[in-house]
Amino acid sequence: MSSIIHPWQQFELTFTSQNQYDNPYTDVTAYVRFQHEESGVELLRPAFWDGESTWKVRFASTKDSGCWQWESFSAPRDPGLAGQMGSIYVEPAKTSNRFHRRGFWHIPKGHRNLYHADGTPALMVADTPWALPWRATPEQCEIYAQDRRAKGFNAALLMSIMPDRNAIGPRSRTERDGFDVGFEDLPTGHLNQLNPGYFQVVDQLAEILVSHEIVPVWQPVFHGYGWKGLQAAGPVISSMEYARYCRYLVARYGAMPAIWLVSGDGDGLAPGVDPGGWEIEWWDAYRQPTGIHYAPHYDPWAYQDRPWLDFQWCQTGHTAEHVPQRVAVMWEKRPVKAIANGEPTYENIGAPGRGAGWWQGHEAWNNLTAGGTMGVVYGAASLWQWRFDTSEEHQDWCMARQADWRQALDFEGSRYVGVISKIFEGLPCGEMIPDYKHTLSRPGLVVPGKLLIIYLPQGGSARVAQPENIPQNFRVVDPRDGTLLGTGSGFDALHFETDQPRVLIFVD
Repeated sequence: MSSIIHPWQQFELTFTSQNQYDNPYTDVTAYVRFQHEESGVELLRPAFWDGESTWKVRFASTKDSGCWQWESFSAPRDPGLAGQMGSIYVEPAKTSNRFHRRGFWHIPKGHRNLYHADGTPALMVADTPWALPWRATPEQCEIYAQDRRAKGFNAALLMSIMPDRNAIGPRSRTERDGFDVGFEDLPTGHLNQLNPGYFQVVDQLAEILVSHEIVPVWQPVFHGYGWKGLQAAGPVISSMEYARYCRYLVARYGAMPAIWLVSGDGDGLAPGVDPGGWEIEWWDAYRQPTGIHYAPHYDPWAYQDRPWLDFQWCQTGHTAEHVPQRVAVMWEKRPVKAIANGEPTYENIGAPGRGAGWWQGHEAWNNLTAGGTMGVVYGAASLWQWRFDTSEEHQDWCMARQADWRQALDFEGSRYVGVISKIFEGLPCGEMIPDYKHTLSRPGLVVPGKLLIIYLPQGGSARVAQPENIPQNFRVVDPRDGTLLGTGSGFDALHFETDQPRVLIFVD
């Protein structure tokens, strides 16, 4: 059989198994090998079970033209899954989606910044709707994605399944305390009884996010607080089961833009983390970024030497403290990994006004200039839980008492973080590093010969102390809304008669 596809756009092959299995999810491994005729490039894509006797393989072409030949394999050998062959022809397509034009994100080994496959640098500006996969409906996800894209967000941190072993509620996305179920046996600390219908809904949600250029950040099973703090399953899942589920996520969602967050909100040392990282390294043909996200009280450098690890994310607690030094400490660790503060204080968490408004913008710029050059992350209390309404109960300390998910979507601080992606759009920000020597101790970022950014939290004066290898032309931007306030050229001292935040960008 042959098909026509477009570069970097997901294409699906469907297979029907012929043998009978007690549990297809645990009993069979299947994959397809794709070979590009013109270049000889080979890509392996794992298959995933999608219910009854249905198996699927998802593939995205890394080439703009040519022919891919494919062949399927399985263990144990199944005549419906192994020995199938075909051809796929690639044709260019007009598309506005940057990931279909430029390819998926990756982080080159030994580097700290994101790049599209075509070499275009990128800055992640992420939101944390953790509970979206198992609480949101497609209609709600569309509302969410439209809002976040308009504000500038380009990634969303997701718990792929509801992690709390002891959570009780209706099996519903439309009822208070309800949640959909990815694994029937998760309450017992296992991941063997997979529910394909759950992931078919999550497919729809992921496609909505990607259509709005929002990259899903997949966290397999949370390791810390979880949804309601009712014993998250991540720490007790066996290595084999956790790794197998990581492979399933790569199979199901790895042919679209993705980031893999192997561990979430723990110490990074749970039994499945290292095996899960290796499994992603083996099966992710596109080498999309893989990393760990830590709770505030753990050192954020587990498995720092692993080749599967591309980034480390700290967390700085939820009581409205600015701790950019946590990011700065991570910057010094070796071997080099990309870093970010993956979870600053949620806006309005625990009390109205906590971590609210411009606090969020200042936090993001603090983390960027301290070395979190992979990107910045924002969170809104009640949104991360996807709180059904204001009568749905969660612990007071971790929600916005006055808001449900939809109201939390409108919290002021999200505008200040989201606009950062618009400020950075088109800037040559690849390889940027924290900089103080050019700025006389003002927090800044530099790419020698290409870019200098100076952050002025309260206006005032700025001067380029060492102008060698710095572009002369500059622009002045209001970081609260991205407004261009002025332009100029030269390195003389600049003074702003305001106590409001300003960003100076030297770029040709």
